[in-house]
Amino acid sequence: MENQIFELQYAMDTFYFLVCGALVMWMAAGFSMLEAGLVRAKNTTEILTKNVALFAVASTMYLICGYQFMYDGGFFLSGVTTVAQMDDAAIAQVLVASAEAGFDGDSVYSGASDFFFQVVFVATAMSIVSGAVAERMKLWAFLAFAVVMTGVIYPIEGGWTWGGKAVPFIGELSYSDYAGSGIVHMAGAAAALAGVILLGPRKGKYRADGTVQPIPGANMPLATLGTFILWMGWFGFNGGSTLKLGGIGVANEVANVFLNTNAAAAGGLIAALLLARLLFGKADLTMALNGALAGLVAITAEPADPSPLLATIIGAIGGAIVVFSIVAMDKIKIDDPVGAISVHGVVGIWGIFAVLLSDPDATFVGQLVGTLVIFVWVFGASLLTWGVIKAAMGLRVSEEEEYEGVDLSECGLEAYPEFVAQK
Repeated sequence: MENQIFELQYAMDTFYFLVCGALVMWMAAGFSMLEAGLVRAKNTTEILTKNVALFAVASTMYLICGYQFMYDGGFFLSGVTTVAQMDDAAIAQVLVASAEAGFDGDSVYSGASDFFFQVVFVATAMSIVSGAVAERMKLWAFLAFAVVMTGVIYPIEGGWTWGGKAVPFIGELSYSDYAGSGIVHMAGAAAALAGVILLGPRKGKYRADGTVQPIPGANMPLATLGTFILWMGWFGFNGGSTLKLGGIGVANEVANVFLNTNAAAAGGLIAALLLARLLFGKADLTMALNGALAGLVAITAEPADPSPLLATIIGAIGGAIVVFSIVAMDKIKIDDPVGAISVHGVVGIWGIFAVLLSDPDATFVGQLVGTLVIFVWVFGASLLTWGVIKAAMGLRVSEEEEYEGVDLSECGLEAYPEFVAQK
């Protein structure tokens, strides 16, 4: 009887893990649509190529070495043991190990499902980079960085945080980050910031007199669709981070995570929309979309414990922060076409410290040290990697190619050929 209960629980947790992983994978479509909508038409094919290619690169590199760096687990050569291959003694060992890990014997799932859930997080971190460096980076330089980011930089940082490994010279971190405001989102933004600094702004973005030249995106319906896809995928992103489903307490926690995730997104959008109206006199759609995403990033570090009202407030603060941050980035000439560094980086930091509002076990020092470790490692390693790539093959397309659009120079294909005058 105990083995039958175990097998049922194993099936439930594995299935839940896989469904949540599929939702997170669907966020790749959201990033693709959001970024395709916020870049100019002449750069659409290239940004879509980046997004579909980075997902494949992330999946392959995490399989080859990333999962080993992060969790000391590997699938490339070893294969996977399934519950159907376990005898009664092996099942008993898993139950004991689960109990010793603090899961009360009821958090057991396929190793392959764990890998799948983790690999889509890796791809999400890399997707953050693609929008920030859009419209002027070489495609193959970007993909070269994706190999290092998804195979080495992110997994090592993930091993120090979720993997429980000791940080050199520091030791184990006392850092709380439920689903990755810092581990995934701030890390992706730190990598993007390093690339943007070496890459420089788009031509014509900043005038000689210090004013900013707005460069609007080509397709607001696509950007809005991308935001809704990301909003939906975030339920898997945060909800799957419970790591299990079975049990009344866990089921209630999952429901709270879904509720708070949605509440924070709504709060972030409303706050950003209202603040944009006050600052600019108009209802700015792009700020509203980034406000929703900022709310989602803000609640990701702790979506289970806050009340729905507190989650809404956390998201609203994130939505306000992102408006000010996007404006500030332009003032210091950090050109980020989609606002990724502000949404995922600046608001990610807010989300890390917002954990202190609802988690009595979290400490300010623990959150601060964790934030610094993640940022310093990812930014430093990324800056070095971008620098090597720049020396080896260059990061930026030529001025003429940038003017004509990177779709033709990098991909030889226009996204909207029927709207281009025939030569």
